[in-house]
Amino acid sequence: DKTVSLRKDLSEMHEWITQAEEEYLERDFEYKTPDELQKAVEELKRAKEEALQKEVKVKLITDSVNSFIAKAPPAAHEALKKELDVLITSYQQLCSRLNGKWKTLEEVWACWRELLSYLDAENKWLNEIERKLKATENVQGGAEEISESLDSLERLMRHPEDNRNQIRELAQTLTDGGILDELINEKLEKFNTRWEELQQEAVRRQKSLEQSIQSAQETDKTLRLIQESLAVIDKQLTAYTADRVDAAQVPQEAQ
Repeated sequence: DKTVSLRKDLSEMHEWITQAEEEYLERDFEYKTPDELQKAVEELKRAKEEALQKEVKVKLITDSVNSFIAKAPPAAHEALKKELDVLITSYQQLCSRLNGKWKTLEEVWACWRELLSYLDAENKWLNEIERKLKATENVQGGAEEISESLDSLERLMRHPEDNRNQIRELAQTLTDGGILDELINEKLEKFNTRWEELQQEAVRRQKSLEQSIQSAQETDKTLRLIQESLAVIDKQLTAYTADRVDAAQVPQEAQ
């Protein structure tokens, strides 16, 4: 009987749709690791593609039902037509929801990758600060050399806040959705702690270098005054010597 065969096809397709909904749309997903998230993206992509492939089956069923209705008596039309309409609506909704969920998860995955990229960039900058702090730990030389070290540290510290703001926003977006929240919180806590510690150390080093510059300037000034004084004395002594003046005949400081 053609009606029985058509109803069987309709029923099988309904069962597949229900199973796909339960498997991919109604099941609660928990993404605690990047691997789980990536696997879910791949699964939904396959499910979306499989659903699209079923379009041929739905079209065949539609053509068969319409062909049967065209030849069958009106009494057989209504029930079959209703079942077909329900199937088409359910199928279209399934495709739409699968595609929507796949796109959402793909965006979430891209968001996670972007967060890692920003964290990597900021950690490289923090590595540079660490190296600079070690290099300026015991700066040798006068005021000019110390000033150059201070300038290079200050240039490095003039780092835009954009990346850090992006990290906060991306992390908030993901954790608000309960995605990779434990891992992200752990990474952020580690990053923020390191960021604060190095910022504080950099401020301390800047103050220390400023004090060193001041001390070096004072030392340079004192040495210059001593050199000028010695030059005057040397000139006087040279003049005394040239005039064959006896030490007892000159002021006490010249003696």
